[in-house]
Amino acid sequence: MSSTKLDTSKRIAFVGGGNMASAIIGGLVAGGYPASNIYVSEPWEEARTKVEASFKVKTTTDNVAAVSFDGDKAADLVVLAVKPQVIKKVAEGITEVVQKNKPVVVSIAAGITIPDLSRWLGGGNVPLVRVMPNTPALVSEGATGLYAVETVSEEQKALAFNVLAAVSKTNYWVDREELLDVVTGVSGSGPAYFFLMVEALAKAGQDLGLPADVALGLARQTCMGAGRMLVDTQEDPAELRRKVTSPNGTTHAAIESFLANGFTKICSDAVVAATKRGEELGKEMGKQVSGSCG
Repeated sequence: MSSTKLDTSKRIAFVGGGNMASAIIGGLVAGGYPASNIYVSEPWEEARTKVEASFKVKTTTDNVAAVSFDGDKAADLVVLAVKPQVIKKVAEGITEVVQKNKPVVVSIAAGITIPDLSRWLGGGNVPLVRVMPNTPALVSEGATGLYAVETVSEEQKALAFNVLAAVSKTNYWVDREELLDVVTGVSGSGPAYFFLMVEALAKAGQDLGLPADVALGLARQTCMGAGRMLVDTQEDPAELRRKVTSPNGTTHAAIESFLANGFTKICSDAVVAATKRGEELGKEMGKQVSGSCG
């Protein structure tokens, strides 16, 4: 599904007003979404005050009040942006209003599966969407994977997609929930892979004599510039690599060294490891949350 124009008449409730929620709210408001159609529930006073002051949205400490918009026309979309450890309690607390109004419920809680969330929300045909954004969403450069159950209408899918698109430049639907673990391995954990490479490049430059600030500055901007070329040109990364790799030149020597040391396998193994750990955490988190709150 490609992005369509976001329907600004819809009401959006955020249960949780932390960093990711604030990023999404900021992206929505910056894009012209009316602050009056956003209601945020956040128990922590500092975070609640910050989001209210920054975006002029309505806030509360009462989750039900936010989801029901104080008993007025209820939210069309509810974003669950709370820690996985408390989501069961939060979900069970809004079950009545969710069952009554059937908003599309979007969860960004890592490791919490659709079956667990559905059970905590009272079962039935609640429209549920689980998403896996990544931390560059905090600077409106995110990449997000989304999965929706069959009860989510096309209109609701479009609404969920466009809300995430406020902070994610790339958004993709997957047709099986377990593929979100692969999304985690590629893009959810992916920013750390690039941070690690920038660390390694900067250290190599410093070890060869560059001042630390110079080495890090060059490595940072090289990462940024390469990423911009990938996004702006939309060329295949292999083709971009070939364009900067002269036969028997410096880049060729570096690429040959990467390949000789198993670079491709290293990356593949890393994504597999993250994917498997994501699967394990999903199972563990469901048990831990049920055990601690049941």
